[in-house]
Amino acid sequence: MGKYFLRRLLIAIPSLIGISIVLFTVLALAPGDPFEELATNPNVPPEVRANLRQKFGLDDPVAVRYVRWAGSMAKGDWGFSFASRVDVDKLIMQRLPTTLAVIGLSQLLALLVAIPVGVIAATRPYSLFDQVANTFAFIGFSLPTFFTGLLFILFFSIYLDWLPFVYRADLAETGWAWWWQQFKQSIMPIAVLGLFQGASWTRYVRAAVLDVIRLDYITTARSKGLAERWVVVKHALRNALIPVVTLVALQMPAIFGGAIVTEQIFRVPGIGSLLIAAILANDTPVIMAVTFVFSCLVIFFNLLADLLYGWLDPRISYR
Repeated sequence: MGKYFLRRLLIAIPSLIGISIVLFTVLALAPGDPFEELATNPNVPPEVRANLRQKFGLDDPVAVRYVRWAGSMAKGDWGFSFASRVDVDKLIMQRLPTTLAVIGLSQLLALLVAIPVGVIAATRPYSLFDQVANTFAFIGFSLPTFFTGLLFILFFSIYLDWLPFVYRADLAETGWAWWWQQFKQSIMPIAVLGLFQGASWTRYVRAAVLDVIRLDYITTARSKGLAERWVVVKHALRNALIPVVTLVALQMPAIFGGAIVTEQIFRVPGIGSLLIAAILANDTPVIMAVTFVFSCLVIFFNLLADLLYGWLDPRISYR
């Protein structure tokens, strides 16, 4: 597996280079300028704006700017934020843990909902439980995250006053009180993302288990006298998860997109809200760095999915 992992990492390098070239070219050719506000400010002379553009190399050809940016990234210098006046890597490292925590816990919630509900629905097809589960699954992935987020705020924050609807990064509490407040303000963002993905994955888990449970080796396992629960969990579910893992890996860009929307609704100080603020301010270095980080995370999760195939199905070998 070590050689396979190393080979996949080497394959990922050209992919990341190609993604960075496309992203950088699109941002360089897009309308807008980090120093646009200076042009409309009568107190700033035109020569000052011209000197700033020359200092940061904004008038250089796109190819020259990309080579300079790639070289700086390779050295660990991610650039300087024109809006926040701090280094981009510090901005991202301040926000990235929050985003990864929200996304990670929401996907864990989605799996905890999708796997048991999908398996029970598949083992009892067309039963009352199956029909109810399918109905809620259709409703769950039909509603966008911004709509369910607003519903959660109206119900749990305004009507019931149970949960805070604005995520605070500067909690005054310490110790266990801090952890409790952090948990309370994280419930709604995690639930909105997790239930949306869980509703979608429930349908796929049900379909995958239905396909596997009719195969000959499942009939053989039952004929040996194995308990039905052991047959489903040990033999059917493990092979049924292979297409589900593929689905999760392919949906990672949509998951990050949903996280951006969710962070805006609940004011979560994550990397998604940083990206939106950078776009509004034409802060090109931050936009480039954040989108590149998203691309790296998507490639990483696809690599993780490939490694999980071998654990789920022993017939798959890494060469």
